[in-house]
Amino acid sequence: MTTASPSHSPVTSHSPVRAIVAHGAGDLRVDQHPLPQPGPGEVRVRIAFGGICGSDLHYAATGRNGIYEIREPLTLGHEVVGTVDGYGPGASGTYPPGTPVAIHPATPTPAPGASRGSGLNLAVGGSYLGSASTTPHTHGGFTDALIVTEAQLRPLPTGLDLRRAVLTEPLAVAIHAVGLIEEQVGGSRVLVSGCGPIGALAVAALRHAGAAHITACDLHRMPLDIATRVGANQTIQLGTDPAPESDSYDIVVEAAGVVPSLTTALNSVRRGGTIVQLGMLPPGELAVALAAVVSKEVRLQGTQRFDSEFDEALAMLAVDPTIEEVISHEFDADDAAEAFRAAADSARSGKVIVRMNA
Repeated sequence: MTTASPSHSPVTSHSPVRAIVAHGAGDLRVDQHPLPQPGPGEVRVRIAFGGICGSDLHYAATGRNGIYEIREPLTLGHEVVGTVDGYGPGASGTYPPGTPVAIHPATPTPAPGASRGSGLNLAVGGSYLGSASTTPHTHGGFTDALIVTEAQLRPLPTGLDLRRAVLTEPLAVAIHAVGLIEEQVGGSRVLVSGCGPIGALAVAALRHAGAAHITACDLHRMPLDIATRVGANQTIQLGTDPAPESDSYDIVVEAAGVVPSLTTALNSVRRGGTIVQLGMLPPGELAVALAAVVSKEVRLQGTQRFDSEFDEALAMLAVDPTIEEVISHEFDADDAAEAFRAAADSARSGKVIVRMNA
């Protein structure tokens, strides 16, 4: 783990708050704003940690994530945790100030403990923290103090600290992907192609779901070492080790979001097997040889964010401290530029987190 400069002083009623803001392509700044005040029914959370996601990297580097383009300064971050700091008028105040919480990034938000199948992850409209999909944009949680709705709060289970809890949102994404094929996972032989943070978390989710053997493959050694620590039984460094065996895996989870990785998945999955497309493929037309989907009668399963798995992710993190191995670097928010450079280097980093008020 790599850490940077000491933690910033806690937010007070007179402090300006920092925010990591993308102003456009290649223009990432640490801005200061007045302390935000919660409105009716709202809650202010003092953010402790935030995890840098691929969408944050895209917004910072290119000014866009997929079809969504930054048209005004956007505070980034949707993988955030912190402590309750205050309520606006009319809020129930269910969780007292100081309560450690994870923040569900989506609005509308599934009710705590809701079963799978709400479909909110596929519903048209709504908003997501740190996203340019809405106008005005929905500002994210890379800030010292964030205003959210009470419905977005999830108190941490006993024994789960804020640092490990910062993995809740991406772990929920991995759990959702595995849950879509949960009837096939128990006792299965699985290949995870691409072992960045989301791939490594998929390894952990597959282990908890009962996969019999998990092979992780990646171009780089560091991500494979992380995958081993969270549950992979075997690793393959592409270009160095022999390639994954053809037609030999019951399930392949494609977690890199690039065409060569999908090609590996199509070659490696057995006849009648399943490919889960977890990685975010580039928009537009892609040159992919899909004949094997027909000739091998392969099920190709897409997956979008998560539905009601946020609480399941919290529970898993509370009982499995090894998942924290996915975190490779920690930086203070003042060192945001360095943090984003580290996160963009997939050969040398896993999950990179920024420290706000921890």
